[in-house]
Amino acid sequence: MDGIKHIIECHCVLPQYRHRDDPVYHKFIVFSVIDDSDTVVPKHSQCNNCGVVHKVIDLCRSEILAGRDELKSVISIDDLKIMIPEDISRVLDIYDCDLATWENVLFILQNKKWGASVIVAKEELEDERHGKRLTFTGPGSTQIEPFTVATNVGEADGKS
Repeated sequence: MDGIKHIIECHCVLPQYRHRDDPVYHKFIVFSVIDDSDTVVPKHSQCNNCGVVHKVIDLCRSEILAGRDELKSVISIDDLKIMIPEDISRVLDIYDCDLATWENVLFILQNKKWGASVIVAKEELEDERHGKRLTFTGPGSTQIEPFTVATNVGEADGKS
């Protein structure tokens, strides 16, 4: 079993794109579990812009549940906080992590995926991406590690 963050497209449009001739639909990140047969475990997720409920059916694919702007069974950060140790929860709060990151952390803890990490902060500076990652080194043991990655690798020689 594995887990992955991926993007879902909604039918809503952010305010800054409303007056465009070609609408740019809002996209948001979700966390999905992949079972042992490499199939996404279906789940419901709520758009963080308009609130409509999506049934996530595959990586980057969802079906909008018509007429459902709320579903009590959709997991929330408040739900996850009671299942995650307080020190880790505090880190996720400090870095204002999204729901998908919280779900990813819970998945790592529940499935004992020691050595796995989640990005809790990132920013672009010139041609580099800087950030911090929270790494789970063992039961009750985590590290926050800074990282830097070049964002223009391969662009100078025409490779991408």
